[in-house]
Amino acid sequence: MASSDHTILQFSPSSTILSAKVHPLVIFNICDCYVRRPDQADRVIGTLLGSVLPDGTVDIRNSYAVPHSESQDQVALDIDYHHNMLSSHQKVNPKEVIVGWFSTGFGVTGGSALIHEFYSRETTNPIHLTVDTGFTNGEASVKGFVSVLLSIGDQPLAAQFQEVPLDLRMVEAERVGFDILKTTTVDKLPNDLEGMEASMQRLLSLIDDVYKYVDDVVEGRVPQDNKIGRFISDTVASLPKLSSEDFDKLINDGLQDQLLLLYLASLTRTQLSFAEKLNTAAQIL
Repeated sequence: MASSDHTILQFSPSSTILSAKVHPLVIFNICDCYVRRPDQADRVIGTLLGSVLPDGTVDIRNSYAVPHSESQDQVALDIDYHHNMLSSHQKVNPKEVIVGWFSTGFGVTGGSALIHEFYSRETTNPIHLTVDTGFTNGEASVKGFVSVLLSIGDQPLAAQFQEVPLDLRMVEAERVGFDILKTTTVDKLPNDLEGMEASMQRLLSLIDDVYKYVDDVVEGRVPQDNKIGRFISDTVASLPKLSSEDFDKLINDGLQDQLLLLYLASLTRTQLSFAEKLNTAAQIL
């Protein structure tokens, strides 16, 4: 029985990237670029900077937007702007190199292959990061893709985007800034007294939580944790031993110092205003 040849459809990964780690600064920068985009632009495209770790993980640490224009069948990038921004970034962080590109929107689009082809000439195995700033599924979805070559036998046919795992975790120092930036937009910035009031309310809430936890442990409703108990003990021991009169005096002294600074600042502004008016009058006369 004669054997027949079969044409095999193959997916050949053109990338050794296994996963990607995205720092929160990158996400906030992409969202900021989207808010500041031109009125006629539907999405924002830009370059991702970072490094590739020995295990194949892409560490994305920085980004910048690249001006572009696109239609249904073509995309035009400002290549000169891209190279100038890259040169400026590498003067500050010479270890950061191009690791891919980003775009806003839900998933990949028809023009993504053209842009990915350009970044494939800028770096080997670029990663494509998408940030859904339109909250299509009710959340800002962040996904990463790499290019996979689709071929029939030995003949390359097309390129396909394959999703890779993303690590969006952050260190404690980054979490502090993240918690500040992710807060809901307010109508106005709080003044000193409003900020102090909000801080005191937060402190009282935390004290109530600690008090409830200690009470639950004493009553046997919650199992004890030696680490938490030691931390609470060290925190209480670090507080200065002040009587109610000393505490009131400390608060009043601090408040008087702040009022004095406000008075001096107001007095300085008034003197500068008088000096400016006198100089204007002298020039006129």
